[in-house]
Amino acid sequence: MAHEVHLVGSVPLADAETVFTTVAAALGPAIKRIPDGETGERLSWIGWLGPVFAALPQLELSDDVWRVHEAASAHRLYRLKPGAKAADIRIEKLPYGDFALQSYATFKRLRDAGKIPPGTKFQVDFAPAHSAARSHIAESLLPEMEPIFNEAIMREIDRIAAAIPHRDLAFQFDAASAVFNILQTGNFGRHGKTKDGAAANFTAILAALGNRVPADVDLLYHFCYGDNNHRHSVEPADMGDMVDMANRLTRAVKRPIQLIHMPVPRDRSDDAYFASLEDLKLAPQTQIALGLVHLTGGIDGIRRHMATARRHLGAFAIATECGFGRRKPETIAELLRLHAEAAKLD
Repeated sequence: MAHEVHLVGSVPLADAETVFTTVAAALGPAIKRIPDGETGERLSWIGWLGPVFAALPQLELSDDVWRVHEAASAHRLYRLKPGAKAADIRIEKLPYGDFALQSYATFKRLRDAGKIPPGTKFQVDFAPAHSAARSHIAESLLPEMEPIFNEAIMREIDRIAAAIPHRDLAFQFDAASAVFNILQTGNFGRHGKTKDGAAANFTAILAALGNRVPADVDLLYHFCYGDNNHRHSVEPADMGDMVDMANRLTRAVKRPIQLIHMPVPRDRSDDAYFASLEDLKLAPQTQIALGLVHLTGGIDGIRRHMATARRHLGAFAIATECGFGRRKPETIAELLRLHAEAAKLD
């Protein structure tokens, strides 16, 4: 197999069992880790986390809304109730662990039955607070809420890692438009006065989450510019900010990073977009996955992307730019077929 395949997370099929069997049948040994597809309510990526904030007695809905761009779906934001204090808020439990333990039982049953290749790992994806809280919490409350949410993620890491054998497990953290839109546009706000300061702030958050993952569990990072109605929050100028973040995380994370995923827009097969990959300074065990598989353009478009990528990077895995969750289910078979065909390309 010339290229491994990475799946970012969501797959809009009926349930986890359908995702596991469909992906394994289509990709076979090319896929080393399979997520449960974040099916059902979780296909909205972060929208489904609304009940977590609704359940907090200190919060109430405001009339303010959040959307990743002007044409995207919107969420009403929560604020503090009159007289409530942010210091009293605690999120005891997030739904991630419950879904993960249920899906892992299905994963293990299917793998034991030979329907998933031996050695394949179960992938659990988290949306850190700079994405998950930002889409539900009023801006003025985020400095207090983001650490509370990330501490809850750390407890979910502990809970899942205590229940699933580490040899079977991979954790992925999403660094999406809440990171890369801000770094590219210069709208640093509360994240720092300069681009370097904002990048350092995001690195510290993502590294703290990564350092919580046991050293014998795979650690993955997904970089993204947003995917709502098939549109980015901002069009990436090139891969420079992502390369810089990958290098920062390599220095800050005190355990191995197995994979970092970086998106490639469908109309960017030019050298200028990929050239920054030559500046990567990663540990030998860290693999780069390039999100260059698009339905638009088919295998010929994928070939063009891969040819340019090879001029600036040696080996790499292949992926789409983001999860499949906002796609129509009837497109998934063809998308997986393109992955399988591209994985064989030299």
